[in-house]
Amino acid sequence: MRMATFNIENLDLPVEARLPVLRPALERLEADIVCLQEVNGQRGPGERARSLKALDRLLEGTRYETYHRAATERVIGEGPAEVHNLVTLSRYPVLSHAQIQHDLMPALERRVLTAEPPSESVSPVRFERPVLHAVIDLGPARLHVVNVHFRAPIASPVPGQKQSPFVWRTVMGWAEGYYVSGLKRIGQALELRLLVDRIFDAEPEALVLIAGDFNCELNETPLRLLAGSPEDTGNMALASRSLVVLDRALDTSRRFSAIHMGQPQMLDHILASHALFGEFRSIEVHNEALGDAAIAYGKGLEAAGSYHAAVVASFSF
Repeated sequence: MRMATFNIENLDLPVEARLPVLRPALERLEADIVCLQEVNGQRGPGERARSLKALDRLLEGTRYETYHRAATERVIGEGPAEVHNLVTLSRYPVLSHAQIQHDLMPALERRVLTAEPPSESVSPVRFERPVLHAVIDLGPARLHVVNVHFRAPIASPVPGQKQSPFVWRTVMGWAEGYYVSGLKRIGQALELRLLVDRIFDAEPEALVLIAGDFNCELNETPLRLLAGSPEDTGNMALASRSLVVLDRALDTSRRFSAIHMGQPQMLDHILASHALFGEFRSIEVHNEALGDAAIAYGKGLEAAGSYHAAVVASFSF
């Protein structure tokens, strides 16, 4: 079994110009299960709800056209959101799926410190996106696949502190916005950790795979929190509930899934429970054609493929 994660960078209509790059990239994955991030939803003339028209067009004629599908929705039963939906494609049947967004933990409440004009009101710190939990039927076993896209390390808005979309009025305003984005990213990781422990409560030997764009590297708080190593908990009896970051198996010279201002970064990861890790055989990152996102943005270029590399893990199933 081959499992992949791929942030396909604001997939939207019109998509025709991107097909010659994205379709071969998807086919090269040869994946049985694919976690996609940044799939936008579109609404046709006279349609009330959005659908994934750009994704449907992309998958036409590929192995993934007939795969089973699970996707996040803006409101359950009302179709996908306009931007940044999560989609999990599977060659195997999807038994169930659910999206989790403040279902296991409430939004933090805080007073904005640098707002202009000053405000004493308290506002919630809410996650912009859910995680997508799919249960997949492998035949002799069930696989829990969680597709994630954590908040990017870009400062969140602060009232009155912006001169323009990318220009801040003060350093302290930007700093508070950056702090809020960090809270969101760590909060998403905590809610996901709560979900993982609930799965282990019900199935101590569960096959769990978490994949996606974490917008952080291995040594940062969200990934450390998710992995839950016994060196952090201080309790070896909890080791079976820890998760293994599979991309640690990559050679350091190849270990990057994004490039920003010339700096290679590993932002996209695949994590596995120990029961699943026993079936793990290899991992690869498809970063050969990866461009620099910051340079592209400075030149006003939109992605033909993606400024994230796909990551693919192979298992013995």
